[in-house]
Amino acid sequence: MRVDAGLSKLLGLSRTVAAAIAEAGDVLVDGRPAGKSDRLLAGTWLEVTLPEPERPVEIKAIKVDGMEIVYQDDDVVVVDKPVGVAAHPSPGWSGTTVIGGLAAAGIRVSTSGAAERQGVVHRLDVGTTGVMVVAKSEHAYTVLKRAFKERTVEKRYHALVQGHPDPSVGTIDAPIDRHPRHDYRWAVVADGKPSITHYETIEAFRAASLMDVKLETGRTHQIRVHFSALRHPCVGDLTYGSDPVLAKRLGLSRQWLHARSLGFHHPADGSWVEFTSEYPPDLAGALAVLEADY
Repeated sequence: MRVDAGLSKLLGLSRTVAAAIAEAGDVLVDGRPAGKSDRLLAGTWLEVTLPEPERPVEIKAIKVDGMEIVYQDDDVVVVDKPVGVAAHPSPGWSGTTVIGGLAAAGIRVSTSGAAERQGVVHRLDVGTTGVMVVAKSEHAYTVLKRAFKERTVEKRYHALVQGHPDPSVGTIDAPIDRHPRHDYRWAVVADGKPSITHYETIEAFRAASLMDVKLETGRTHQIRVHFSALRHPCVGDLTYGSDPVLAKRLGLSRQWLHARSLGFHHPADGSWVEFTSEYPPDLAGALAVLEADY
């Protein structure tokens, strides 16, 4: 097993933290420094120096322009997240967050979870817009975390991808983990975590296709990584190999990816609820250009 994966299992750390410890030279195998991708073998002596615990990231109550409250009650609050907003505070992120925006609006969320992620039961990338739910009550946090883990939540995204995937309806079943050479990216790798994406073409244009995407799993950057692996990256997603010329022509400065709808059993009474989000101006504008060229 790789060093980062092995440390994650042995010590209960996230794989990201385990990789960082190895990169800092704090993992020794038989007395010699081991890299994150080196292999752990039976019978070797493993020494790990753990870093000092990080201080909790402060939640700053700052109003988030463009973030709409779609629905709220005593248990949940559903928001329409704009682009450029993180789900919660994290080291190195100085921009606005959904949690900070809710605090600025006077909305109290669940105290369950890590201090900076209280109430957060799932996340959207900074560059991804759309519908997102946050737990307000402790009961809702427990129920929704379990629902996401057991995959009873229905998450649907719309993605504009380059070219025309063949077949036009299908499933991508390919494991995902951190890119072996670029830590800021993720990739399809043989020993990654199981990842399943279902897709269906909504409309095909000359240069791109609008896809309806349903996630069975929820890995970081899953949709972006899977379509990139098919050689049909999300339009505007320069990190995962999209054409910068096409992105410029469509006026995009980020990936065309939108959390279109979210459905789940309400924590209070188990009734099925579903919420949708309209395309923001930049994504709608890109589609308009494609439709004019069609």
